[in-house]
Amino acid sequence: METQNYKENRFYGRRKGKKLKASRVVLLEAFLPKVRLRSFGDGETVNPADEFSFSPNEVWLEVGFGGGEHLAEQSRRRPETGFIGAEVFVNGVTSLLAHLSGTEGKGNLAPENVGLADGRTDNVRVYDEDVRDLFPHFKDGSFDRIYVLFPDPWPKRKHWGRRFIGPKNLPVLSRLLKSGGELRVASDDMKYIRWSLEHLMKSQDFEWTAERADDWRKPPADWVPTRYEQKALAQGKKPVYLTFRRK
Repeated sequence: METQNYKENRFYGRRKGKKLKASRVVLLEAFLPKVRLRSFGDGETVNPADEFSFSPNEVWLEVGFGGGEHLAEQSRRRPETGFIGAEVFVNGVTSLLAHLSGTEGKGNLAPENVGLADGRTDNVRVYDEDVRDLFPHFKDGSFDRIYVLFPDPWPKRKHWGRRFIGPKNLPVLSRLLKSGGELRVASDDMKYIRWSLEHLMKSQDFEWTAERADDWRKPPADWVPTRYEQKALAQGKKPVYLTFRRK
């Protein structure tokens, strides 16, 4: 990936929401350093599978994990898989940390005792900055699956260039995916879905796996609902689930 000044064209919105509870601050200060993806040096190229304390059979990437419900549950179901999750929204990061540590809904936390919940494998690495910072450092074919779930649709025409699925990022995602690897995109915004389909169908690197309408109307068999998806469903919206395969 060529070096570029993409910070002026960010694909995410705000970085902070309401004031964090004391327990969430503890998670940020005492637990995040234990699961945070390390920083890479200039020109350093890595295999993300080497960033875990074990040898994962696959590595999956989730871009913008929101509240972390999907990432936390997928990683619990698949302890043999390594997961890298990127999210810049601080409140979302603390939500994921609460899921991973099993402290969701709990009050005061002792910093020295905060860690992975009982029975959890150390198979999640968190990156709390712009995921595009990582792309130049990852080797070709680093990931078996990449998720982009319910991203900001950037509805205003002047902001369309900020949409994550598009001509700037698709070549990079193609490079990072293994042959046969999957790119999964979900959204309740039909304009974003049409945008994504247009650019993915134009790409020579991806093929749509759908064979019937239910393949995009219904979530995949191994799906984990997200907070944003449930909110959309409660509002009567109908999300679309796209799965594309790296040729």
